Amino acid sequence: QVQLVECGGGLVQPGGSLTLSCAASGSIARINAMGWYRQAPGKQRELVATMPTIGRTIYADSVKGRFTISRDNTKNTLYLRMSSLEPEDTAVYYCNADLILWTGSRQDYWGQGTQVTVSS
Repeated sequence: QVQLVECGGGLVQPGGSLTLSCAASGSIARINAMGWYRQAPGKQRELVATMPTIGRTIYADSVKGRFTISRDNTKNTLYLRMSSLEPEDTAVYYCNADLILWTGSRQDYWGQGTQVTVSS
């Protein structure tokens, strides 16, 4: 019923910028929160940023001041603007959505992941 489609990944040079997007579709009654996670090779998946509909937006310390999360509520689309990118930012980035469906149930969904590679 619900699908998260991510796009915007690719290769970028150190110091460059890249913007990811995640479009949510389906039987969504309310979005509790949407966020971005990433997983580097050999590492556990980690939080990048999360944006509750009600509450404070949280960023990982490693990306504060460089990444900006935003949401277009009319399109149910989440964005992550990344600047001053470093090789350490190289990872697969995943969109996450904490949703209330029209059935009344609360569900957690993940996008398919998009590769971000920061390299010269």
